[in-house]
Formats: sequence, structure tokens, C-alpha cells
Amino acid sequence: MLRSLLQRGAVTTNRVILRSICSTSMANSRFEYVKSYEHADILQKNCWIVVRIDGKGFHKFCDVHNFLKPNDERGLNLMNLAAVHVLQEFNEIVLAYGQSDEYSFIFRRDTSVYNRRRDKLISYVGSLFTSAYIFNWRTIFQDTLELKYPPVFDSRAVLYPTDQNLRDYMSWRQADVHINNLYNTSFWNLVASGLTNAEAEERLRGTLSSDKNEILFKEFNINYNNVPVMFRKGTTLMRKKVKLTNDKKLSLIVPIFEDMIDDAFWTRHSEILSGKSDSADCYELGDTKEHVLIRYQIEKHNKRRPGAEVSL
Repeated sequence: MLRSLLQRGAVTTNRVILRSICSTSMANSRFEYVKSYEHADILQKNCWIVVRIDGKGFHKFCDVHNFLKPNDERGLNLMNLAAVHVLQEFNEIVLAYGQSDEYSFIFRRDTSVYNRRRDKLISYVGSLFTSAYIFNWRTIFQDTLELKYPPVFDSRAVLYPTDQNLRDYMSWRQADVHINNLYNTSFWNLVASGLTNAEAEERLRGTLSSDKNEILFKEFNINYNNVPVMFRKGTTLMRKKVKLTNDKKLSLIVPIFEDMIDDAFWTRHSEILSGKSDSADCYELGDTKEHVLIRYQIEKHNKRRPGAEVSL
């Protein structure tokens, strides 16, 4: 009797499982038609892909967190560190450029990552950058500043078919840095001197770059050329091989503060457009050896490889 009941129970259980499987299969078949509404926006081949992220409502974000004006080196380096995380995730990125609350990531023109799907690229880069920004907040600010609410970044993808188009894009973004930083440096020094925001705006209305330089020099004893180069030119990130103390080499994402509008930049870093780099060459870090981005990468490398620590 007991065996009979157990057998019946087993049969009943199997029937329930089978019915459940069949029902699920039929439900999937019935509803999966909605996938036909998805549209894969494939980005044109043989074009440079630029994914640019921009902070949303960052004027308020900077005010709430008391960022220094006109530039907060800590805030800019947090942006740079978030960008390093993106480059570490995507080998297809040959160059990244950041200034203020924006960052541009340049994907190789022949990249096939995510089959060049626009939605995948912009969502992945945007979400990774945002999460890295939040994740590294305490790395930069330590315990000196609490993150009071999460930042938001939007993301877009733009195609540039020629090398010259790409160069012009980078020149446009760097020219934007100069224009904005010169204005902001003049504006906030005028405000610090006692002018209201409205009065400072009126004072700068219609002024040329030469006028702003004169205001800074004559009224505040500031030579604009001596303003930190990161503020004036933005930050370029590239992978470079650097020499270690034991003569070994290590690939790092290094910050570069150079004029991208000039031809010399593209000659010095010819691998951007050619896709070929001389493996024998090592990049000289110079003053950036102690930069927070370099220290961060060395520390992470040493933590991953205990007993095989490296130093510069």
C-alpha cells in the first residue's frame, strides 16, 4: 500500500513538473514575439566611435559638495580615475579626454565590441563611469567630504569617418576648455574680490581673451600661463609602457597634458591613428610619476600580485 502511494505521488509530482515545463515553454513561445520590437542600432563600420559622457545638473552637484571654484583638482581627478576604470574595461579605447564634467572615449574605427551596437556601448560606458565615480569617491576625498547624493551622467555616441574629423573633434573639446577656464578663472577671482555674480558677469561681457588675461594679471597678479596645465588643457588618457625600477616594463594608463590642436601631439602619439606602437619604446612619466592615477594603478597592481610588487 505504502509503495503504491509513493509511486502515485512520484507520478503526480512528475506530471506537475512536466505540466510546469510545458506551460513555461508555451508561455515563452506566446510572449516572446515582443522581442521583435527591439531595434539594434548598429553604428557604421570604418568610423571612429566617440562615446561622450556629460554630468547632469553638475552646477548643483558641485555647489552641494562645496567643490572649489573655478577648479577643484580633487573633483577633476575623480573624473580621471573613473575614466581609468572605463579604459581598463575596454581595450578598444585608444584615447580618452576629460575636462570639467565631461569625458570622451575614442573607440578604434575597426572595433567590433558589442557588434557596434549603440545602445550597448553608451549604456555600458555611462553606467561604468558613474559607478566608478561613486566607488572611488573616498579614494580621492578620503574622509574630508561625504557624498551627499549620487551623480548622474548621460551618454551619447557620435561617429567620425576620417582621421581629420577625429582630430577636429578633439581640438574642439580642448578649445572649449581654454574658453571656459579662462572665463571661469576671471569670473571667480572677480567674485572673490567682492563683486556679485551679476557684477562679475557684466564686467566680463564682451571681453576678449586678451582682456581677461589683462584683468587676471593686473588686478590679481595671475599669469594665466602659470595656471595648472590640467585646468587649461584638460586631461588626455592613453595606454603607455613605462619603465620600472628593475628595468622591466609595465603598461599603465597615463595622464597627458598636451596641446592636441598642434600637429606635434599626433606625431608624438602616432599610435592613436595608426594603431601601431613600438613595443621597445617606453613613455617618460616625468612630473606625472607621483600623479594620483599612477599611484592608484601601481597600488592595485601590487595588491593583485603579492610578492611581485613593482615601483617606478
